[in-house]
This record gives sequence, structure tokens and C-alpha cells, in this order.
Amino acid sequence: MKYLRLYAGEDGESHFEEMRAEFDMAIYAPPAPAFGVSEPVDAKRFIMVHFPAGWDSELHPAPRRQLFVMLSGQFQGKTSGGTVMDLGPGDVILMEDTTGKGHSARTLDGTEVHALMVHLE
Repeated sequence: MKYLRLYAGEDGESHFEEMRAEFDMAIYAPPAPAFGVSEPVDAKRFIMVHFPAGWDSELHPAPRRQLFVMLSGQFQGKTSGGTVMDLGPGDVILMEDTTGKGHSARTLDGTEVHALMVHLE
């Protein structure tokens, strides 16, 4: 499974990096058959968020290390260096750009966006 990592480099600029989750077959919920399970990652809590149509932000760092999971709508993220990623339902970003210039984001195509943010720290 692919996901994006958004992080701040030593230069203070934000960057996207494509990552891949690895899975091992495991009996996770007996008596259900085995399925692929990744390594666990500790999480503190989660919040559900809503961005109204037309929402648009300036550059800002992520407030904490978190996973951003798109549930509905169309969203666009942009690094401080200008790299753009369009996101839709099912896309996941590991947000680690808690320092530096940060990123900007906006809703696309007149859609509202619903997402899940899982706080990792």
C-alpha cells in the first residue's frame, strides 16, 4: 500500500516522499482467516475534520506528527518548494513537517472534504 510522507528537510522546506506499507499475513481477529497486517504505530487519539468547499490555507507546519486520512472530497496539498499532490478518498499522508515553512492546502472542485487525523504524538 502506498502513502505519502510530508516532512521538513534540513533546509526548512517541506517535501513529499512516496512510502510503502509492508504487510505480513497474520491471524488478527480469530476465527477470521489471516490477512495482511503492517507493523504497529503508537497513536494517542484521533479527530474527524471537515473542510468546507473553497477552504484555502497559507503555508503552515503541521501542529503535530499525524496521519491524515482522506474520507471524502478532493484536496490539494502543496510543499513550500511548490510540489503539488492532489488527494482523494482513501489517500493517506504521514504529516511530519512540524518545523520549517510547512505546507499549504485547499479543497478542489467545489467539494467539501472530510478526513480523519490520527495524532501520533
